[in-house]
Amino acid sequence: MFRADFKLDTSKDGIIWVQKVNDPSQFGVVKLDPSGTIVELVEKPAQFVSDLAIIGIYFFRDGEFLKNEMQYLLDNDIREKGEYQFTTALENMKRKGARFVASQVTEWLDCGNKDNMVQTNQRYLTFLPAKELVAVTAKTLNSTIVQPVFLDEDVVVENSTVGPYVSVGKATVIRDSTVKNSIIQRNSTISRAVLENSMIGNFVNFEGKSSDASVGDYSTIQ
Repeated sequence: MFRADFKLDTSKDGIIWVQKVNDPSQFGVVKLDPSGTIVELVEKPAQFVSDLAIIGIYFFRDGEFLKNEMQYLLDNDIREKGEYQFTTALENMKRKGARFVASQVTEWLDCGNKDNMVQTNQRYLTFLPAKELVAVTAKTLNSTIVQPVFLDEDVVVENSTVGPYVSVGKATVIRDSTVKNSIIQRNSTISRAVLENSMIGNFVNFEGKSSDASVGDYSTIQ
């Protein structure tokens, strides 16, 4: 997820949106010259090249050029680190004369793992107007809601404290529990639990205490 005010210069061969990250070894990155032109693209570098991660938003003036370079990788089974790499196609385009520039978004929220997803949920909740956070059919009984908290349709919260930074999916029930900084999907039941920094899937029955749970769909934890 991202926030941006896009200003598209269609005279460029290509624009690649990037964002600074703490651990660039997990991403494709770009290296820039002083003018902002991309001079190198590297997929998950083992040694530091740049901390500007490619975030998956692109503009290409010549889509056919890109398509042909991608097809060339497939036809010739050209892989790096066991995978066909998009950055390889971009490097080939660059060697053939394409000039790419970098642009940055206001904010980029990664959803690649549980911790990042919980953090993204926290940031997203701060953007939502208060009137959009609690569905009309959600019910809270003898409970404390510490905003921001999103409660979807037919959620029931009973004898519990929920929030801050919690999102709860449709028809989930939370009883006798404390939940903060977590995501709980739909049709799940949380009872006699203490949850923090956690992500709970759909159709889950969870009872217990955790500060770092990641529970898949149709699971029972007691």
